Amino acid sequence: MDQSLTNDSAANMVDPKLLRASMGLFATGVTVITYLADGKPAGMTANAFMSVSLEPPLVLVSVRASSRFNQSVSHGVRHGINFLAESQRTLSAHFGGRPMEGMEAPFIWQRDTPLLDGSLVHIVSRTVDVHPAGDHMLYIGEVEYVRFGEHSRPLIFYSGKYHQVHTHPPMFTADGCVEGW
Repeated sequence: MDQSLTNDSAANMVDPKLLRASMGLFATGVTVITYLADGKPAGMTANAFMSVSLEPPLVLVSVRASSRFNQSVSHGVRHGINFLAESQRTLSAHFGGRPMEGMEAPFIWQRDTPLLDGSLVHIVSRTVDVHPAGDHMLYIGEVEYVRFGEHSRPLIFYSGKYHQVHTHPPMFTADGCVEGW
């Protein structure tokens, strides 16, 4: 049976397992969203992240409505976005629901926000809007800080597994911009 949509009423008939499998065929980078929970550093793995706007600088992260992130982060509250490097696979698992007993996350701080040392990119954003979207919440944050971290390969997630890609470190111009941008 063809599961493609032919009209608006068909949207209610899409098999959730088929949709999840289909979405898994969209290769993504892996991020850990870091924040303060009861005054202590916390985090969650997310691959539903995107840039929204350059002016003003806005990013978006999609968070499951049942996540404890929602109890700690609201309008005006900062959170960190860490693009994970291939070497940080264990952090992805740890913050993705498979905590490792005794693991000490390598937190560093910027703008009173915890970030993960060794990440490809660190972003600190202040939540400016939150939108309910089905079983998720969409957090739009205004970027207040961004920094390139380690120059290594990104952690990639595709079809339910981690993968490697061949990359080249970005080339920077004299004024600190990425060459070609």
